[in-house]
Amino acid sequence: MTSTVLITGANRGVGLALASHYRNAGREVIGVCRGSGDDTAELRQVATRVIEGIDVTRAEDVARLAAELEGQRLDLLINNAGLLKDERLGEIDFDSIRAQMEVNAYAPLRVTEALLGCLGEGSKVANVSSRMGSIADNDSGGRYGYRASKAALNAFGRSLAMDLAPRGIAVIQLHPGYVQTRMVNFGGLIPPEEAAEGIAERIEALTLETTGSFWHSNGEPLPW
Repeated sequence: MTSTVLITGANRGVGLALASHYRNAGREVIGVCRGSGDDTAELRQVATRVIEGIDVTRAEDVARLAAELEGQRLDLLINNAGLLKDERLGEIDFDSIRAQMEVNAYAPLRVTEALLGCLGEGSKVANVSSRMGSIADNDSGGRYGYRASKAALNAFGRSLAMDLAPRGIAVIQLHPGYVQTRMVNFGGLIPPEEAAEGIAERIEALTLETTGSFWHSNGEPLPW
């Protein structure tokens, strides 16, 4: 039986590269995104199924997603949707921080909880985090909302790993690398395809013995 992967934020950047990677690997790919129409044209070319108009920060949208997937087995859930803003001390926009917490931290937890009925023994959950969520690795400051939201995501992911282990479900937090995407004005160091390949390798290596861990897509374990 062909395994099924669901990816949020799948219509561009790392999400689209992951959708393409898994489809090329023979997996059934469900791409979930907030956009619709022309915004999902590339995704529709690679995904088995596209579920549009899902804002992962809205409870009603996530409930609709869960309803559409009722009875669907998910072998892999990738919480990829993300938001990056820049706050500097002295000019902090707390609405910006709040928005990043909603997208980067609360939404992955909301989606995972809503789709628990689709996950079973052997399923995996991958949270696309960032090394900027590492407190130990922060030696440059700034990016208050992004750092805090990714640190919160890492904490949520660790708790999910502990709670889901008895069900045979493993969880991983992943830093994709500095990727050439719209989020960073295409100023990254690696293309999305390289990041997707590394992420897929880390997910493939994930077991219940390593559940809850935090990795760079290049295979480097990251500090909390």
